[in-house]
Amino acid sequence: MSVNNERYVVGVDYGTLSGRAVVVRVSDGAELGSAVHEYAHRVIEDVLPGSGARLGPDWALQSPADWIDVLRNAVPKALADAQVSAEQVVGIGTDFTACTILPATADGHPLCEEFPERPHAWPKLWKHHAAQPHADRINALAAERGEAWLPRYGGKISSEWAFAKGLQLLEEDREMYDRADRWIEAADWIIWQLTGVETRNVCTAGYKAVYQDGAYPSEDFLAALNPAFSGFTRKLGQDLAPLGGLAGHLTPRAAEWTGLPEGIAVAVGNVDAHVTAAAADAVRPGQMVAIMGTSTCHVMCSDQLAEVPGMCGVVRDGIVPGLWGYEAGQSAVGDIFGWYVDNCVPASYAERAAEAGVGLHEHLTSLAAEQKVGQHGLVALDWHGGNRSVLVDHTLSGVIVGQTLATRPEDVYRALIEATAFGARTIVETFEAAGVPVEEFVVAGGLLKNRFLMQTYADVLRRPLSVIGSDQGPALGSAIHAAVAAGAYPDITAAAAAMGKREAAAYVPDAERADAYDRLYAEYRRLHDHFADGEMLHRLRAIRNEASA
Repeated sequence: MSVNNERYVVGVDYGTLSGRAVVVRVSDGAELGSAVHEYAHRVIEDVLPGSGARLGPDWALQSPADWIDVLRNAVPKALADAQVSAEQVVGIGTDFTACTILPATADGHPLCEEFPERPHAWPKLWKHHAAQPHADRINALAAERGEAWLPRYGGKISSEWAFAKGLQLLEEDREMYDRADRWIEAADWIIWQLTGVETRNVCTAGYKAVYQDGAYPSEDFLAALNPAFSGFTRKLGQDLAPLGGLAGHLTPRAAEWTGLPEGIAVAVGNVDAHVTAAAADAVRPGQMVAIMGTSTCHVMCSDQLAEVPGMCGVVRDGIVPGLWGYEAGQSAVGDIFGWYVDNCVPASYAERAAEAGVGLHEHLTSLAAEQKVGQHGLVALDWHGGNRSVLVDHTLSGVIVGQTLATRPEDVYRALIEATAFGARTIVETFEAAGVPVEEFVVAGGLLKNRFLMQTYADVLRRPLSVIGSDQGPALGSAIHAAVAAGAYPDITAAAAAMGKREAAAYVPDAERADAYDRLYAEYRRLHDHFADGEMLHRLRAIRNEASA
């Protein structure tokens, strides 16, 4: 182990399939060691572990035991990889997917530990969309009553969020609802396990639990949804902690899990996308950060408040204290490419990829990159996981138009990449039309590795793309928040300037391709608007669900 006067922090990023820990130097943000721990249960979508109880369509759960295993495995391995003394670590920060939320007892025990055979006792992952009917009712009632908070969420709240999932819990398993003293984001639950102190962070409360201007939706509103839903907010917690704040100190139990010193600073919990803005040093007004992976989340700070149709939310202090933080998103991006490769590509393509010594994604990308814009004759809607922004309807589904008997797998693959870029352009244009300018588009996340995809986005968006200077943006962002909580920097903006990194204008649009994409984008918008009411797609989903029952 090295001996020096440097201080270090640990960031832990809880993703959809795994958790990652990174050890970061406080002085300059250098990432010295990292480790990944795959969740044993991954995403629970079909049957519950142990009991074998079957889940319905659009369910997605996780296991809290997997989250603790990340602390036990990834953190010590990252520390060993960094080759620094644990005694030099001054803080730890974490981030989570959201809204990933669980019912728990008053002392923090997840109900699934006692009731493993009950689906509603388990944490609902962010992409649990089975609460869409409940979200529809919330939206309809809020619109009818003119609830003041509704425009802050672009006119609709999502089935992914705390109230829709909570209402589903109430109406489908009243016993579990009554036993749940806490309805708590995993982002806050893991901090509870690290510190022994329950806290609630302003980010998840604002974006996922409709906390605006110092209050949740009124008891009167909740009772109008269901009389038994009155009092729900008492499960959410009322005192919100600021981002970058000190949540508490590492307990002896958590110190044993992680190998870190007891008593070090633990930062207030946060969301994976929102901490990434700090990692990219993109926390100033007008910098939109797109965190591109299985899905894409778009976050941006602004000094002005506006109503952006279909945004996921605007929250004061939601990314950094003192500014309005905006969020939008696409429910599926990398998941679409993964679905296509796993289910729709003939074996001959896999064989040729193996012969070339590359993966199937790389092989399809290289074939797609040889085409001219529009050569495949296709246009697709990127709604395979529903539409988060700007339609806010997770029961929409993917559409591909223009296929013929001559259509090849690489044609569809390219059309799907382009569809996700068109979806991003729709979001950017919606923000700017609402008076919130996007001055810089910054990309982070795993899809950065696909250079063709990045260039396609630059061409479609008709603007340069800046890229984060880290392969593990959320974990680095959490480490930056830990440095603030430990007192190494006065605030997130100062810490981001010292420890974050990005390359400006790493991808520049090609004018000829951009012009050609304008024509395709116009067709995308026609298709988008044609299917936006969801009538046909909803009917098809209903038929599927009935047949699957």
